[in-house]
Amino acid sequence: MEFTGSSYKGTFKHGRMEGDGQYTFPTETRYVGEIKDGMFHGKGVLFFPNGGKYEGTWEKGISKQGKYVFSDGLEYLDKDWDYCDGYDRRFYTERCNGLKPAGVSQLTNLDPPRVIPDGCYDCGDGFYDPYTRVITDYEQHFLRTADDCEHEWITRSCRKSWDEIIGHLPDN
Repeated sequence: MEFTGSSYKGTFKHGRMEGDGQYTFPTETRYVGEIKDGMFHGKGVLFFPNGGKYEGTWEKGISKQGKYVFSDGLEYLDKDWDYCDGYDRRFYTERCNGLKPAGVSQLTNLDPPRVIPDGCYDCGDGFYDPYTRVITDYEQHFLRTADDCEHEWITRSCRKSWDEIIGHLPDN
């Protein structure tokens, strides 16, 4: 595991991971649960660095059933999903806590929203610098380099830090 950047804390049987354990991937995603013959097997939870989690039942390393819960507590439903549809565009925290008064905007589900570094975009799992094309997580750890398609989508769709003057400029 030292070669892949992963780690494991738990019991072994015949030199393989088996029993209850905690397996951490190089991405800092962490599995906590039952393991058999070196594979996720039984009940377990994947904890993601963004705060979300997937609780499931595994069989020979494959999830057979489970549910994803976002970091704010919203549970994903694959059927009858009524969150953020064409009729109700409120953030989940607005559904739970109510809307803000008129004139006070809530820009993201996280309130107050993250402060975006100058010239960068918030692309959902981290910050994107369009000059270097690097996406880092919110603690500034490297995630990936954006290809042309992702670059175009982020610069067209995502929230950007202020890097331009707005408002009235008096004549000189």
